[in-house]
Amino acid sequence: MVAAQYALVTKGLEVNHLRLVMGTSMGCMHTFMWAEAYPDFMDALMPLACLPVQIAGRNRVWRELAMDAIRNDPQWLKGDYVTQPIAAMRTAAGLLLIAGSAPIQMQISLPTREAADEFVQKYVQRQLEDLDANDFLYQVNASRDYDPSSGLEKIKAPLLQINSGDDFINPPELGIAEREIKRIKGGRFVLLQASDQTHGHGTHTWAVVWQQYLAQLLEASKAAP
Repeated sequence: MVAAQYALVTKGLEVNHLRLVMGTSMGCMHTFMWAEAYPDFMDALMPLACLPVQIAGRNRVWRELAMDAIRNDPQWLKGDYVTQPIAAMRTAAGLLLIAGSAPIQMQISLPTREAADEFVQKYVQRQLEDLDANDFLYQVNASRDYDPSSGLEKIKAPLLQINSGDDFINPPELGIAEREIKRIKGGRFVLLQASDQTHGHGTHTWAVVWQQYLAQLLEASKAAP
């Protein structure tokens, strides 16, 4: 994926240097891979909502559960289905919901049993309108061989990594980001504390909570006149 992006930038757009490489979630993983594969190609790096290690532990487990639900559904037909394997897609949608959930936000917006139940029904139905089994399998499994951990010392550009304290997919209690960032010269890690302003894994899309750090990174990495 990153090689394809590099080809698009260099051959398609004829750009030979980037001011910033920045990505969220899988884009966060891409940012680490960009940093290692093309260390002189950018002035700064800002990965949000991932970890610079292989997908393992609970992060791997929930993905496997979702994929197994599809592959074990008789209606999947080994990918040759005519209609979506609905039972499996309901399970997949539910796991996606939990993986991307933010406990504080959910408690605020769904304070009663009735509100929570109604939300689940509407959410799943909405997801079933868009989810495709094979496409979902590819997306969830696409990071199966991601693992930048062996090359972190290759990173040259200033790197600012940001995760959220309520991220189910990248739980802060693991301490992985704090440990690995020490291997990156010019690396810095910021953990946004869980609050009514964060949104779980999806905090990366709420620029209001991290834009100040982006401004700091761009200012610190500004090229000399």
